Amino acid sequence: MKKLAAILFLFAIACKEQPAKKISLSQMLASGTWVDLSYSFDSHTLYWPNNPTGFKLDTQFNGITPAGFYYSSNQFFAPEHGGTHLDAPVHFAKGKWSSDEIPLQNLLGQSVVIDVSSKTKDNADYLITVADAEAWEKENGKIPDNAVLLFKTGWGQYYPDAAKYLGTAEKGTDAIPKLHFPSISPELAAWLVKNRKVKAIGIDTASVDYGQSKDFKTHQIIYAENIVGFENVANIEKLPTKGAFIIALPMKIKGGTGGPLRLIAWIPGNAD
Repeated sequence: MKKLAAILFLFAIACKEQPAKKISLSQMLASGTWVDLSYSFDSHTLYWPNNPTGFKLDTQFNGITPAGFYYSSNQFFAPEHGGTHLDAPVHFAKGKWSSDEIPLQNLLGQSVVIDVSSKTKDNADYLITVADAEAWEKENGKIPDNAVLLFKTGWGQYYPDAAKYLGTAEKGTDAIPKLHFPSISPELAAWLVKNRKVKAIGIDTASVDYGQSKDFKTHQIIYAENIVGFENVANIEKLPTKGAFIIALPMKIKGGTGGPLRLIAWIPGNAD
């Protein structure tokens, strides 16, 4: 019996000392799940009411060429800020990064999702508070440094119905006071820049300021710190509370204040 125990002990040690099996990056990524966090750009894409035009796609050629092969090509026009898009810090902070100046490492990172959908359900003008962030931390731990912080209001369920998503389907400057959707309070924005170190902030509404904002103070506070913004984020409900990896690939417009954004997330098998 003693001999058997010794053999089992030696076998356990041998197993423990075996090097971990190495896997390639492609194998690791294939083992996870990819989530598309962007809406398609088309005639239904939502823009701020005072934008004179939205997304336009014009056909330059579509058909058989004189040489006998098929060929198609389009041209498009779009304001910078509409649909799933990037807010570069210079959008509300003079001298800060433009779209082409944002370092790549500031466009990717581990995500944190703060869910306030229960608060917004009956309040389209809900302002996400410091208490909401603290409640998340009480349950999940401190928001980690260099996180991509995402807020889930539940408003994505209404996109692209302008009347429900924006609060009005009207166009023009006179429609702006009729905007109603939840977003981040300036008090929370100030708390985040003072007490936490996030690299990007995103939300599933049209703006990081709520619809009734007159001074866009949240924009001013976070972009002054070169924190980038993602607006009209899709499919946040498919992300775990923490642990997904975000990759943001905006159109690289030289001197741009923002631009169309392909936003994706990778969820490992052990995400919470």
